[in-house]
Amino acid sequence: MCGIESTEDSVGLKEDTHCGNRMKLTSEKLPKNPFYTSQGAAKNQKFVQWIKEKNDHYNHANLMDKALQILNERIRKGDAMAYFLRGQLYFEEGWYEEALEQFEEIKEKDHQATYQLGVMYYDGLGTAANAEKGVEYMKKIIDSPCPKARHLQFAAAYNLGRAHYEGKGAKRSYEEAERLWLFAADDGNPKASVKAQSILGLYYSTKEPKELEKAFYWHSEACGNGNLESQGALGLMYFYGQGIRQDTEAALHCLREAAERGNVYAQGHLVEYYYKMKFFTKCVAFSKRIADYDEVHDIPTIAQVTGCLPEFISRGMAMASFYYARCLQLGLGITKDEATAQHYYSQACRLNPTLADELHALLIHQRI
Repeated sequence: MCGIESTEDSVGLKEDTHCGNRMKLTSEKLPKNPFYTSQGAAKNQKFVQWIKEKNDHYNHANLMDKALQILNERIRKGDAMAYFLRGQLYFEEGWYEEALEQFEEIKEKDHQATYQLGVMYYDGLGTAANAEKGVEYMKKIIDSPCPKARHLQFAAAYNLGRAHYEGKGAKRSYEEAERLWLFAADDGNPKASVKAQSILGLYYSTKEPKELEKAFYWHSEACGNGNLESQGALGLMYFYGQGIRQDTEAALHCLREAAERGNVYAQGHLVEYYYKMKFFTKCVAFSKRIADYDEVHDIPTIAQVTGCLPEFISRGMAMASFYYARCLQLGLGITKDEATAQHYYSQACRLNPTLADELHALLIHQRI
């Protein structure tokens, strides 16, 4: 199909739970601030609730204008937290240049602003990417003795570990990345970096030699703390018996729960399961919905909402596109339509050419 042949073994967890040779990572979102005073927290919660309630009555642009008016009035009255909230509002709306300017203005007084600047400079949001500067801000958070920076230090350590892993802004060192991620994961502490816990699961299943029992442990910790990516990964580890005894019932339980919560990678593997079990009508209905996601707009949105890595979302969409095309081509659970099948085969190749060819080679080999 896309010019790459493979063996049956490469379609299993060995390839599917790894991001190629190196994982493609994302920054950790700003952690919640536990240091609001009860009065300040109530005020900010009231502001957030106001936005939610008014969303039904205002168009979005008018709502943002009104929110900014309220924040500007709070700033005029001397509310220090309102400065950060205005910058964060800009950030969440994707107005990165305005957010950068606001965070730069208050960085010496607000650790959250420093953290966000680290993310923005590293990822090139609102400015040219400057990984060295992003690393510098993350180190400031980690090294700060201030109690108000403490809730940010696990997340900053995850981001600094990412820099060492990618060799951007810091010397490439998988050992240092692992050390920082272990610190950030804090033995599975739910108040630490759950993202680091999940990434450790991926890391131990990627590194050579693989350490699949450690991978299973960290995915279990992250899943227990609500991480959606790790819930899907656990399903696959149970399914293929990697790092744990094979257990199809536990695998399907994890995959179905993860799929219901929006894990597209888990959804793609359920499509594959339905196809191989010859549940073709179910396979068609489920795969078409996933295959029809908009790859340009939906992948970033799904990643933002679910916290799943974009590469895994893309792989899940590729799997769904491939199996939907296969059903169309062969008339399984749907009227045969080779022209439409070709469209979805092409989409699978565009989303992930290596995976599409592996699936094609496997099905030919098995004559499914």
